[in-house]
Amino acid sequence: MLITNMRQARVLPGVLLGVLLSMIVFSAQAQGTDAGNGVDKQEAQALLRKIQSAAQKLNYSGTFIYQQANQIRTSRITHVLEGRNEIEKLEILDGQPREYIRRNEDVTGYLPETKTKIVEKRVTQDGFPAILGALPSDLNEYYNIKMGETGRVAGFDCQAVLLEPKDNMRYGYKLWAEKNSSLLLRVQTLNGKNEIIEQISFTQIGIGNVDRRSLRPSFGNTNTWHTESNVINPATLNEWNVSGMPPGFKKVRELKRLVIEGPPAKSGASVPPAARREVSQLIFSDGLVAISIFIEPGSQSRTEGSLQQGALSIVGKRQGDYWLTIVGDVPPAAMKQVANSIELKNK
Repeated sequence: MLITNMRQARVLPGVLLGVLLSMIVFSAQAQGTDAGNGVDKQEAQALLRKIQSAAQKLNYSGTFIYQQANQIRTSRITHVLEGRNEIEKLEILDGQPREYIRRNEDVTGYLPETKTKIVEKRVTQDGFPAILGALPSDLNEYYNIKMGETGRVAGFDCQAVLLEPKDNMRYGYKLWAEKNSSLLLRVQTLNGKNEIIEQISFTQIGIGNVDRRSLRPSFGNTNTWHTESNVINPATLNEWNVSGMPPGFKKVRELKRLVIEGPPAKSGASVPPAARREVSQLIFSDGLVAISIFIEPGSQSRTEGSLQQGALSIVGKRQGDYWLTIVGDVPPAAMKQVANSIELKNK
């Protein structure tokens, strides 16, 4: 999710600096229907498949809000499929202006206050509204999937589908899809008490014709802006073992990235070598949400601890000569289990 995604990159300065925002997850009210029979299950899985396809293949443009604990953020997304090329523009409408334009796997971020462009590859494919990274049949092993109620979101008639966790190692979700196109318009994250702890929802959306000019940067000629390339490379991190991952969470990426310390460089300035450091990242996913483990040399003085914001849990701990930061959209008990199970093998 380009926006999730936003989730795992937005909170930890130092470790996650230079990682693109990645919002993931989600929304609404009301209880689902209690139709857990086989036909209902097949219909729900079929709707999930349509939701997965619609976000990637349809053209759409709209504004959505992201609610996490007591924070609300507003963004606008424009998505176009041109042949085999997927083009997406994400505009952050609160705080400092930010824009992120993605062409397939290539992402460019625009920071107008410093006239800086940040170029990097997309790390995960799970940004709202394209949040599904697994087949519904795979999710079925860890979630009870069933149809929910009907309702309206942003002026469109929608059908809800429920994903109820089969254990206490993950949250539940309610997804609202537009009835005609199956485009996901709202997602809610639900805790064990069926309370909404996080949501993302379109407030305005147009599906179909999109003005291609709206995919361009909003800042005029950016050819003279300073460009920074966030180097992200595949890695083999077999020396690290994680034995306490919740069931269904599989390792999907192993990366090494250069993280830039401090504020973005001024136009024409270069970042001194001392301001960059290498951070390793392990990414695990159950096909719906992710847990990331960031690993870096532990030379800096930091305080161990944990933090929770909405559905997002963060744990920071020292492990020998390394500092670990674990970030995941799972309950605190699951995060604690993961954090306590990370081991560095003897080389």
